[in-house]
Parts: sequence; C-alpha cells; structure tokens
Amino acid sequence: MPIKAFVKPLAVFSLLAAASPVWADLVVLQYHHVSGSTPSATSTSVSLFEGQLEMISDLDVEVVDLLKGTRKTLAGGSESGNRIAITFDDAYESVYSDAAPLLASKGYPYTIFVNTQAVGRNGYMTWDQIKELAELETVIIANHSADHGHLAKKPGETDSDWQIRVSNSLDSAQETLAAKLGSSAPLFAYPYGEFDQALEKQLAARGWYGYGQQSGAIGPKSASTRLPRFPMANAYGQLGNLENKLLSKAFPIDTKNLPDGVISENPPTLAFPLASPINTNRLTCFASGQGRIDFDVIDGAVRVKAPDSFNRRRFRYNCTHPAGDGSYYWLSQQWLDLSKPED
Repeated sequence: MPIKAFVKPLAVFSLLAAASPVWADLVVLQYHHVSGSTPSATSTSVSLFEGQLEMISDLDVEVVDLLKGTRKTLAGGSESGNRIAITFDDAYESVYSDAAPLLASKGYPYTIFVNTQAVGRNGYMTWDQIKELAELETVIIANHSADHGHLAKKPGETDSDWQIRVSNSLDSAQETLAAKLGSSAPLFAYPYGEFDQALEKQLAARGWYGYGQQSGAIGPKSASTRLPRFPMANAYGQLGNLENKLLSKAFPIDTKNLPDGVISENPPTLAFPLASPINTNRLTCFASGQGRIDFDVIDGAVRVKAPDSFNRRRFRYNCTHPAGDGSYYWLSQQWLDLSKPED
C-alpha cells in the first residue's frame, strides 16, 4: 500500500509548531535499518522502533523538521524543553516498508540521507519509492554522498586529489537529488560519521549543515558542520536509557573550538573550557571500550585523556553533567585514526 495512505492530516502538527515561538535544544536520532533481519550493528527492530516512537509521544516531545529545527536551534532560544528530529542513513528498503508507515501514522516528519549510487540495489529503496516519500510534506531527502566513501583525507593523498574526490562525491550526489526530485536540501550526513576540519570547510563553503554519529543534543553554540546525532540501533536505543537521550541538553560550550577528530596521538586529549554551569564534581567522562575515565582541570580548561590507546578506526569520548529536571548536558567527541583500515 502506498505510504500516502497512512499519512495523517498535518493540521495539529502545524498548529503546535506555530504555537512555539521559542526554540529549545534539538535531539537528532539516527537510524539505518528498521528490521529484525538486517545486520544487528546498524538495525533497530520494528518493535523497538515502535517503542521509541511511543516514548517520544508519552513524553510529549515535539518531533520537528530537521532543517527548520536545526536553523531555529542554532539561532538561539529557550534553555528549557527539547525538540526531536528523526533521520535515516542510506535509504534502506526497510525504511520505506516498515518505518515510513509507522511515522506516517503519527504524523512525524523525518529525513532520509541517500548515498545516490546505491539507490535501486538489493536492500535499498528505489528512486520511485524515494520520490513517493519526497512528495510528502513530512519528508526531506538529503545528501549522504554519491558513493558512501570515507571522505576524510587519506594518508599520502595529495590536496588536489582529495579536493577532486570529495567534490565529486558531494556535488554529484546533490546534483542527482536535484535532478531526480526537483530540489535538494542543504543537509549532509557524513558516511560512517567520519569528518575532519578540511571536510567541514567544504560543507561550510556550500552552506550545508553537517551531521555526524557522535551523540548529544544541538544547541545555539553547536558548530553547524559537526552536529551530533544519537545512534538508535538495537545496542544504543534501548528504552531503559532512551529518556535521558531524548531530554539531553547541548553541552554549554562552543563546539567549533573542539579539536579536529583526526588523531595525532593515541590516546588523544580532549580539552574544553570549564564553562558555567559545569561543576567538575558532577562531570563524568567515558571512552569507547574503556568505561569511565579521569580528567584534569588546567588553567580553566577540562582535559580528558583515556589511560590506554585504542585499536579501532573510530572511537569517542563522552562527557555528561546534570542539567536539572532529570536531564543531562551531553558532549561527544568522535576520534578518527586514519592509520587503521577503512571498513
């Protein structure tokens, strides 16, 4: 049955949006497959997805359009409350068959990031399916590169070769979306969540927002080319800790001053200012696979460094701090070790 058959009238949603003159922090959820028969690491079961949507509804958190929500959040607003945006990477077929009807039944908007060369392949949506969704008022189709390549500059790659490779992937995908759908959004999701400062500059030059796979909420001080999203696959989206993520707040620092994610030492050091209202007695930091880790405060800056080196290509430091009303400030720094093989 076509997805349009499931769509609710949007009058209620539109009235809610119009009645909210101030904008709060934005929590973006990231999905790949919504299925019980696809790879577990990148899949959310249908039953878990339904439970996540029910929790959003029960908490009475508004689900918003990603582009409008990002723009309004970065422009500044209230320090209380939250909004949710829902995103899918890769345009897998299960998004059309399983996720889209459930989202339509609730009238929730969402964004699908498409790597254009994969469209129509086994397990992916077809252009006809993408076009059908793109015609809905609640759906944005956006850029996830042409080839889903690792876009950070490779060791030994010349600047000119990198510029050509990245420009081809970014721009050909945007052109394909415009040609197939009649429009293209200024939104980009980094393949694998990998980016470096040079790639961020490429997005900034195009006026695009860039979304990673590091966790946390978006706030007025978030950098527009390294916006966080909470992965919602089975291992990360369980209902027991989902409420903390849905109600999380952006860490009160300017994230454009965070370091480049490409490491020059292993383990790397993360430094950020000890800004109000952060109290080091209530600050907790973790490292991928190493659990809770210590930090120091030197000259008004928090310095976080894991005790052991990492043997993986991508890993993260996460720091949280109570933000009141049961919510937490959440900061996540993704690191990228280019000496490790691509996956």
